[in-house]
Amino acid sequence: MIATIVAIMAPLNANAESVPDVPNSNTVYNLNGAGATFPFPLIDLWRIEYHNDFDNVNLNYQSIGSGGGVKQHIEKTVNFAASDAPLTVKEKGLAPSTIHIPETIGGVTVTYNVPEIPKSGLKLTGKAISGIFMGTITKWNDPLIKELNPGLNLPNKNIVAAHRSDGSGTTFVFTDYLSKVDPDWDKQIGKGKSVPWPMGLAAAGNEGVAGIIRSTQYSIGYVELAYAFQTGMTLAHVQNGDKSKFVEPSIATITAATAGIANKLPAGDADWSAVSTVNAPGSDSYPISSFSYLLVYKDLKETSKNKEEAKAMLHMIHWMITDGQALAPTLLYSPLPENVVELGKKSLSQITYDGEVLWKYDDSVKTTETKTTVSGIPDWIRNNAKWWADGLITDEDYIKGLQYLISQGILKV
Repeated sequence: MIATIVAIMAPLNANAESVPDVPNSNTVYNLNGAGATFPFPLIDLWRIEYHNDFDNVNLNYQSIGSGGGVKQHIEKTVNFAASDAPLTVKEKGLAPSTIHIPETIGGVTVTYNVPEIPKSGLKLTGKAISGIFMGTITKWNDPLIKELNPGLNLPNKNIVAAHRSDGSGTTFVFTDYLSKVDPDWDKQIGKGKSVPWPMGLAAAGNEGVAGIIRSTQYSIGYVELAYAFQTGMTLAHVQNGDKSKFVEPSIATITAATAGIANKLPAGDADWSAVSTVNAPGSDSYPISSFSYLLVYKDLKETSKNKEEAKAMLHMIHWMITDGQALAPTLLYSPLPENVVELGKKSLSQITYDGEVLWKYDDSVKTTETKTTVSGIPDWIRNNAKWWADGLITDEDYIKGLQYLISQGILKV
């Protein structure tokens, strides 16, 4: 039965699909990017693996935060930028020919260091998290936290909240979530890459916040899932958007959160300022999840030394959103759904150099099977089967996908 399900659910590969021109092997290309710390582990892995295949292409990516990346993008000092927050209307006005290309999907975890709670599993609602970071909940044994966790030994200790000091897409995702779940937060603090935090310790980058939490007892903060996992941090289970259960952050639950919005995304060169996946509906949807974006100009003459460099960058980004997606689960990022990859390819086909189109993508060059999908099975479920078969996700994550099929009546047992 399992083999049958894998065969049905696995994504079908395109046949003879065109790809951008391979970088000229006789030339060395030094490409520069900057921005979000959220996807940095994945971008750095892409840098290594892409260079293994194309050793004349060197990528230098500075993990300076989404705010810094957007600033450098607007100033045109990098070939591309990365941001976990889409450009605001104002930022889009300063860089009007920007194209948004989703590169991966990640989750922001709520991590804590409480010796009396040695394992992950603390349950928190959005209201409780908001209260902690607003300073209205100051003790670990606060009645609201105790009510949510009746079986835990919650100490009478002051809570030390940690947050980002730099302009950060991780902060944008986190505060976007708090603004949606708590009207008081939305009114008093709001959302953004930087916000007026009412209290707490601050540090730069996901690694900075993670460092505070690891070294400070009774602390709590927000850190991208890959950083939290790689450093063995304890993770809270956060109440889902339906308020029906507390969800652990994982590849499966993060992918589930973005499944519903994947078909509603705007064109790459359109306004993305309103795109948000936080607090998404669904029993198994982790509520603090988000796309991360690559930002490029529609005409690469604005940020490239010459046409050949522009073509090299186009090829590299195409590789990132196609072949590179297989590496995402190894670092606990969720690979892009197939329809989001298609959107990215169409966006790349709009890119020019001095008005000349660099790559013409023909989405009709596919097998008939690719265009025929199994009715009712979401892309993220189909992909889960392939990742599980390849050993990229755990049995537990794969079983959650099967449970979803059963709960939706798609799979009959």
